[in-house]
Amino acid sequence: MILNDVVTEVRRILQDENTPQRYSDTVLIGFANQALKRIAVLRPDLFAFVGTMTCTENEVIQSAPADSIRIIEVFSVSGGNGCIEVNRESLDQSYPQWMNDTAGAAVNWMRHTRNANKFFIYPKAPANQVLDIEYAQTPATYDGTTSVTLLSDAYFPVVVDATVFIAESVDNEHVNSKRAEMFYNSFTRALGLNLSANITTDTEEGGMLQVNTQKSGVTEDLT
Repeated sequence: MILNDVVTEVRRILQDENTPQRYSDTVLIGFANQALKRIAVLRPDLFAFVGTMTCTENEVIQSAPADSIRIIEVFSVSGGNGCIEVNRESLDQSYPQWMNDTAGAAVNWMRHTRNANKFFIYPKAPANQVLDIEYAQTPATYDGTTSVTLLSDAYFPVVVDATVFIAESVDNEHVNSKRAEMFYNSFTRALGLNLSANITTDTEEGGMLQVNTQKSGVTEDLT
């Protein structure tokens, strides 16, 4: 996906193809970049990125990379052992002094429940420890010809709808006619429906559960 293609489709929907144009290409590409960031906030999982980070030495609290929306997973010490996710509250109760243990290769990690970009490791980090992690990456600011990374081309219509929403939101006439609201509902509904489909695609028995529910004639909440 490139944003020039998004702009072309947005112009068709806005009926802004004739000169003089309401919006310049630069403005619409700016709207498209805003659309990507709005989508990333609503569905950070769509921008999942696997990379590495260097830990802060002698600390148990670690920060995700600067371009992170939220930490998703800590896999392992790079070139070393895996890191098992545990519950911090359970560790606090069973081993209260864990934060004071000698630094060593991380064996456990814990989410920071009030800060999506911080997490805990046990034991505290030695010098130059590198972790293999997965995190939701903030979309870059793209020009019209650079391919948008991470987000699948299947989401092209969603990016278009979100861009149209932003363009119409700055137009008082279309805001009053609820046209902006229509496109907002379109792109957010598409993201929500995609998320609800994850039970079918991302779990081993998802499809079987759906078939069994349909055969029984019973509607169940499978989430």
